[in-house]
Amino acid sequence: MRLLVLLILSLSLPGFAAEVRPEDHARLETLSQELNISLEQLVTGMQQAQFRQSVLDAIQRPWEAKPWYQYRPLFITPDRIRQGVAFWRKNASQLDRAAVRMQVPPEVVVAIIGIETYFGTRMGNHPVLDALYTLGFHYPERAPYFSKEFAQFVRLANEQKWPLRQPMGSYAGAMGMGQFMPTSYLHFAVDFDNDGHKDLFANPADAIGSVANYFAEHGWHYGEPVATPATLITPLPAGILTDNPDLIHSWKQLHDVGVRISTDLPADTPVKLLRLEQPTGNEYWVVRHNFYVITRYNRSPLYAMAVYQLSQELAHAYHAQ
Repeated sequence: MRLLVLLILSLSLPGFAAEVRPEDHARLETLSQELNISLEQLVTGMQQAQFRQSVLDAIQRPWEAKPWYQYRPLFITPDRIRQGVAFWRKNASQLDRAAVRMQVPPEVVVAIIGIETYFGTRMGNHPVLDALYTLGFHYPERAPYFSKEFAQFVRLANEQKWPLRQPMGSYAGAMGMGQFMPTSYLHFAVDFDNDGHKDLFANPADAIGSVANYFAEHGWHYGEPVATPATLITPLPAGILTDNPDLIHSWKQLHDVGVRISTDLPADTPVKLLRLEQPTGNEYWVVRHNFYVITRYNRSPLYAMAVYQLSQELAHAYHAQ
């Protein structure tokens, strides 16, 4: 009896190897057919995966739930700016080449890598296989998305010839210097230095080229402003401020309800009004297409604004030197 109790307890502990439950096997069969991935490989992946309670705990404490005045200091710091300038100087030739080829400015690429992994020094300590298994098969709220990413990770690991349990990443299964999810790694990673490998973990050239490629593929407009500080001359009517990252208004619509910026825009320019919480009130920004593109990397407007503001700090410090 004691042995039976110990066995039951061991099966419930975080880190115990996964059992392929009937409902999980059915999901793997569906993924195998939809994504054209070997069912045998998917089952093997699940058999090697381990459930981790720490992953479920982490995904329910997102940093983006913080107000802006607490969120910003997490990412825009003097040390991160110094490290970013050093990273930029060390990789200037690759960043310049990406700017020419992909039409994405160096400061944006450096800001992404800086916010995601502190320039490649903090790429995560969760086995990617475990994170995606845990979220894909034990987190019902987003199981369809993460189970698909689990399957794509198995495909990616086989293509890259990685041992399934080797890659480490974030609690959400993001990997490498730019923290690509498996689907993004498969679609947007590039061999930027032409060495025959797409290595986003240890090769800054590939990471730089891949982040720039991601932004290029999502329609970055080179040279176009990202965001502009705004003031309000009248109280805002209902419906102007939304959580939707899409550019749901035109500049004329915002201007007509009392939004003002330092320079005028064509009336039909797609825009969004963003409100950021400060300790003593709110600040407002009019954001444009390139801000929306940053939200394709992470849907949080706070994240996109942190990327933008860090990129401006990096550009100022880099060119000042």
